[in-house]
Amino acid sequence: MQDPISDLLTRIRNGQMAKKSFVISPSSKIKINILDVLKDEGYIKGYNINVDSFNKISLEIHLKYYKNKPVISKIKRISCPGLRVYKKKDKLPLILGGLGISIISTSFGVVSDRRARMLKKGGEILCIVEWEIKYYVKIS
Repeated sequence: MQDPISDLLTRIRNGQMAKKSFVISPSSKIKINILDVLKDEGYIKGYNINVDSFNKISLEIHLKYYKNKPVISKIKRISCPGLRVYKKKDKLPLILGGLGISIISTSFGVVSDRRARMLKKGGEILCIVEWEIKYYVKIS
């Protein structure tokens, strides 16, 4: 596996398209940090860390739905192993005018773009997460 973060995001995306209640992914520290940000921002219900009989650690990610629609409408990897994307604190992207988030790896750890702005830190943009506003807001 060349890019484990991309694999995690693809598992979440495919699980939500198939209306699964949870997906399973191999574990790593960066994945746990990304899942903590997704949980804090309300994009997933949570996750469990499981150890099997061969001492392999896996993550059971519980997906979140609203009115039978996935909460995450778009989850996309930005910085790849072959092309890293770094932004300064004043150049951090604003996703959907602040309704979506970007997950950033800073010197203070993996945080959302809002938290990075509050800390006045830039860093590597790992991924962006968007949600479909038309499912939650009545458009007249």
